[in-house]
Amino acid sequence: MPAVIAVTGASGRIGGRVARRLTERGAATRLLGRDPARLPSIPGSSVAPPAAYGDSAAMRRACDGTGTLFLVSARESRDRVQAQLTAVDAAVSAGVERIVYVSFLGAGPGATFTFARDHWHTEEYIRATGVRHTFLRDSFYLAALAAMAGADGVIRGPGGEGRVSAVAHDDIADAAVGVLLADDGAHDGVTYELTGPEALSLSEAAAELSRFAGREVTYVAETREEAYASRAGYGAEEWEVTGWVTSYEAIAAGEMSTVTDAVPKLAERPATSFTEFLRENPESYRHLRPL
Repeated sequence: MPAVIAVTGASGRIGGRVARRLTERGAATRLLGRDPARLPSIPGSSVAPPAAYGDSAAMRRACDGTGTLFLVSARESRDRVQAQLTAVDAAVSAGVERIVYVSFLGAGPGATFTFARDHWHTEEYIRATGVRHTFLRDSFYLAALAAMAGADGVIRGPGGEGRVSAVAHDDIADAAVGVLLADDGAHDGVTYELTGPEALSLSEAAAELSRFAGREVTYVAETREEAYASRAGYGAEEWEVTGWVTSYEAIAAGEMSTVTDAVPKLAERPATSFTEFLRENPESYRHLRPL
């Protein structure tokens, strides 16, 4: 077994799944979070003192004595990149030897999806530290694909006729555990693109949601102007709305259509399809069911 693995985002959908799987496999696991009271109770794991990514001293204390940091990307914000870089510096300063970072499919300086650019900057910074590292670039979540449909049964966005290879949280977690438990260097310096087994158009996703929800769900391809206008009443800041809109535009640009075999290889089982996800997670489309 590798040295103690520090798991960030343990109160979330990915970090929590990873932490549970690691402890079930007998790995020494430490849970990190801003508020320890919100962290799950996982027998066999330990809980670090409170630590926010942007708090260098707190992150150093939280990572002290660990060998690997599983770094789930921070919640989107204006200072997201800087907070993540601070967390990386703190981890390296504390003696962490390896960072496994949850990035995003298509991360790059010119990515259409603005939040994907944040991931690229974080990846580049981790590389520059010289620490052993692995990047897990996951696609959009299958749960998010289901949530794209509003209560009115319409998916709205400038996604054109593009396709998206959405992936399940469970698949990401199982793939991550496969990497984290193999501390033999086999995954060092490797970037894995974690996707589902298929790339669906938003019209196809709507049709599948229709079948499960028992009502018609449709996709309306908006223009950029229409997309900004339809989200104007959300009260969100401009940078956040831009992220939402460009997520659809990335689909239209073909940047989310990649399908890989990384999940089957790392998780040692097939990746989950949208149909399988909906069958196993009826709560994901509960908001669409007729009253």
